[in-house]
Amino acid sequence: MSGVDARQLWLRFEPYHDVTYFTPESRAATDALGCKGGWMGYFGMRAAPLGAASPELVTAVFYNFAPRMVSRALPDAWAVASPASYLEARLSGVDLALRRLLGEVDTPEITEAAALARSAALAAPLAGRPLAAANRALPWPSAPHLALWHACTILREARGDGHVAALVAHGVGPCQALALYAREHSLDPAYMRSARGWTESEWEAVADLPGDLAAVERATDAAALAPWEALGASGTSRFIELMTPLALRIASANEAMRINPMALDPVRELAVPGWNT
Repeated sequence: MSGVDARQLWLRFEPYHDVTYFTPESRAATDALGCKGGWMGYFGMRAAPLGAASPELVTAVFYNFAPRMVSRALPDAWAVASPASYLEARLSGVDLALRRLLGEVDTPEITEAAALARSAALAAPLAGRPLAAANRALPWPSAPHLALWHACTILREARGDGHVAALVAHGVGPCQALALYAREHSLDPAYMRSARGWTESEWEAVADLPGDLAAVERATDAAALAPWEALGASGTSRFIELMTPLALRIASANEAMRINPMALDPVRELAVPGWNT
């Protein structure tokens, strides 16, 4: 299907997915489990679809976190609570966060968006995409706003898995990818190192290495098109129409969206004329 902009689609489902980890409701849910800090909760919730995964596996799959940062959370997180408990906690946090950020969640628009997103997510390729496959294997929530979140999560992790494959294929290592991204997007290196657990010496060792991130992004976008080709032009267009106000509302109200290692700013990048909160 020609004319599909995979990044514009990502800008619409990523904010809906991101409430999974970076909201007060999410933090409260993992604190209630007994997690020691927000990052233990993050690794527990995101890795839970994989089961009680080892820190080595999670480091490999998540790709750009320093191994020591993952090891501070895992396997201790599995002693705090089971993967099933983390899955319950993240769904509870998502539910409360979406109700706060969106207000009314029982709307025809969200129900329609959930149906479209589910069709797209079910068409996402799973081969070589461990996080997408693990999330796809989970039960679908019955509430439309949570079914929409589940679909967005599958789509997000499918894109992310494809991004990791593109980085590997182009020879761009985990810390190197962050350094290149920080340089190209004028992000603070100290913040980026801290956000992913790398030391200054590790950063400096790769900061000047060459790498074609533009080629990586093109490969990532190309690998992310299958769900939208399956959904078709009219379905994809309608999904964009329905998700745009949701993404903007979440992004404008969620403080975590303002500063993030992805340099993601949907409010600026979507640039919808006349939109306001």
